[in-house]
Amino acid sequence: MKTTKFDPAEHLKSPEVQAELISEAFGTGDPKFIAHVIGTVARARGMTDVARDSGVSREALYRALSEKGDPRLSTVTNVLSALGFGLEAKVLPDTHA
Repeated sequence: MKTTKFDPAEHLKSPEVQAELISEAFGTGDPKFIAHVIGTVARARGMTDVARDSGVSREALYRALSEKGDPRLSTVTNVLSALGFGLEAKVLPDTHA
């Protein structure tokens, strides 16, 4: 049996699905996972175009949005803007009750 590496970026075709995935990543509160998911969506859109539109070099974007990356908030907001997404705050359910 021959296996091939699964690349989720190949399956994230619509902006709605991409936005839902990014929202779910933010819901985890895990910065590394959030960066990785944003990187996956950026690859789905074309990293070269996203890098150009966000004002970050392609190489720096790959590094920052990898599983080991730790992007600055400005990088995250610039990339989200280049993807046509924004950040939104919401009140979380009270978990201290």
